[in-house]
Amino acid sequence: MSSDADSKLVSALVRGVSILNCFSNKRQELSGKELMDLTGLPKPTLFRLTETLCELDLLRYSERMSKFVPGIALLNLSSPVLARMRMRQFARPQMMELANHIGGQIQIGVGSGRKLVLAELANGMDNKVFTPEIGVGMSLSRTATGRAYLLCLPQAEREAYLADLTERDAERAAKLRERLADAARDLAEHGFCRSHGDLHREIQSIAVPLSQPLDGEYWVFAASIPTYNPKAASWRRTPAHAWSRWCVPSRACWVRPACPER
Repeated sequence: MSSDADSKLVSALVRGVSILNCFSNKRQELSGKELMDLTGLPKPTLFRLTETLCELDLLRYSERMSKFVPGIALLNLSSPVLARMRMRQFARPQMMELANHIGGQIQIGVGSGRKLVLAELANGMDNKVFTPEIGVGMSLSRTATGRAYLLCLPQAEREAYLADLTERDAERAAKLRERLADAARDLAEHGFCRSHGDLHREIQSIAVPLSQPLDGEYWVFAASIPTYNPKAASWRRTPAHAWSRWCVPSRACWVRPACPER
């Protein structure tokens, strides 16, 4: 195959993936016009690619809604990703025990680069916290899990992310730097960082990252309870190592990152 043909194939692949990336929990179905607006692809190119994606069952056109929806073949792609994350199976019973103990929700977030996704969750019997789907993206700036993850990253990667965010939204970047400094202090003093209600005011959350990446991916355990839960006033004062008997094999797994440079 010629280099020109290789280049065209790679370009088509990138464009096809960009179409699939348009879908999310909040955008579960999209029209051709919406996909053109989101991807910037011309109509002939878009429909040629969507036809191929539909043939592969990665995409499906719903006659009922007259829109495209993600295809079931995407589940096949996600299955081996989840299966290789053996920590999920190991932690699930302990997560369930802890979720019942606090009457809330326990989550595992896994991140690489600038992506952080929900890999596992457990809901307590009395939990009223919103239950997201496995695989949903998690905010890096507005959640305790996201900030704990950012503090795990090498400083150069974290600063590069903050620099890019500053170009897009200087006010948001400045706020995130403040939150990261708070999170670093919380990790050093208490062993976990807090949510501050940035994303959901009615939910309190804490997050603790694993001390070392697994296969280059960073793992963060988080616990959430609604503010009206009777335990909300005291549970965040519990030292991080006290959670470890539920969530991780030993206290050595928990990390207390140094405060990032300001």
